[in-house]
Amino acid sequence: MGNHKQDMTVGAPWKGICLFALPVFAGLFLQQLYNTVGSIIVGNYAGEQALAAVGTVGCLVMLFLAVANGFSAGAGIVVAQAFGAKDRDEMRGAASTSMILQGVLMLVCGALAVVLCRPVLSGIMGLEGTILSLAETYFLVYCLGFPFQFGYNIVAGILRGIGDSRATLYFLIIASVINIGLNVLFVGVFGWGVVGSALATDLAQASSFVAAWIYMRRMYPEFRFGRHEWRFERGLARRVMLTGYPMALQQIIVSLGFILIQRAVVGYGQAMLASYTVTQRLECYLFMPASAFQITMATYTGQNVGARRLDRIRLGVRQMIAMAAAISLVIAGAFLYFEPVLIGWFGISEEAFGYCMAHLQTTALAILSLDMYFPVFGVYQGARHALVPTLTALTVLIIRVLSVYTLCDVPAIGYRIVWLNQPIGFAFGIAITWLYYFFGPWQRGIAQADA
Repeated sequence: MGNHKQDMTVGAPWKGICLFALPVFAGLFLQQLYNTVGSIIVGNYAGEQALAAVGTVGCLVMLFLAVANGFSAGAGIVVAQAFGAKDRDEMRGAASTSMILQGVLMLVCGALAVVLCRPVLSGIMGLEGTILSLAETYFLVYCLGFPFQFGYNIVAGILRGIGDSRATLYFLIIASVINIGLNVLFVGVFGWGVVGSALATDLAQASSFVAAWIYMRRMYPEFRFGRHEWRFERGLARRVMLTGYPMALQQIIVSLGFILIQRAVVGYGQAMLASYTVTQRLECYLFMPASAFQITMATYTGQNVGARRLDRIRLGVRQMIAMAAAISLVIAGAFLYFEPVLIGWFGISEEAFGYCMAHLQTTALAILSLDMYFPVFGVYQGARHALVPTLTALTVLIIRVLSVYTLCDVPAIGYRIVWLNQPIGFAFGIAITWLYYFFGPWQRGIAQADA
């Protein structure tokens, strides 16, 4: 496993984007694979109630990990800009500062997660009885892995900042194998239910963090800090916070929106809740091209901003959209063909099966609209205009939540709004994103520097 720095300020844009995005895509696939396998095992060995509980907790988990993901991505962009500008000292300072900052954020999020668990699950999401008890137990055990989740994310963000996306793939392979194996052992063999599933995830995250930490220290001397070499620079911390908080806020907004949508889903009963859990597990595969290219474009843009290459950013956007759409078409076609088999693996009831079929068909048809705007978020993030994706995500979520709670009363729509809210929200996302791309000021600073 060698040094995999990638300079995306030279060469054909599509090639650099593709080489960076493929490991990111594979990493997202592996992350989703062990989540999917875990849900399949829980559904078949612990029952539909346990499956519904684990799925319901997903949006609450996402709420806190939004902080880890957002500020790690912000750190990666600051590192990418220093890398593009060939400023090794700033790159080293940004890494050290970001890791210290991430540790503080982890402690705050861990404390808040424990305090807010029951009020959110019961008071906001409306869970009751056995499902509430199972969901609370799963989440609290899951929180034990927060140090590893936050630790892995910051190391992965730093590595991506210097163009090394392949290494993170190796770490996720390790985590996936361990997670799947431990899920089989803890849930399938020992019968530990939701506790076993959460422990399996915690231990898998611990393994990926340890592997990532060892790799970064061994392969990149600039990120190897001795006891007295750690430094916290307020200026760099401020840059990381200003770059990362819009991305964290964007994901927090999405999580809060999903919590409100989840509350509406709970009202339709256990079958719909189990169906929604299965759909969320499967539709993530459809979202992977857009997510992978968003992560890629943030680093690609960050490096080219540092190198003052606006022309490469514009060309990269056009080529990236084409690649994302082509990959999504293939994945959507495969899902539509194998849909009954995939849903059947989760062991859900016939009623839940029917809901899931309709939901996934709508998502597969709507996914191209997501590809048309979501990856462009990475461009704005890399160009230090990350508040635009946040405001766009907020608008999309408001539209989706409003549609869930209002259009459900339309007789021709009813419960189908649980999945029809997606294409409605995506249409607004496309309009806002591309209006800003053509008419917004994000290009101005780079263009002036090029003049």
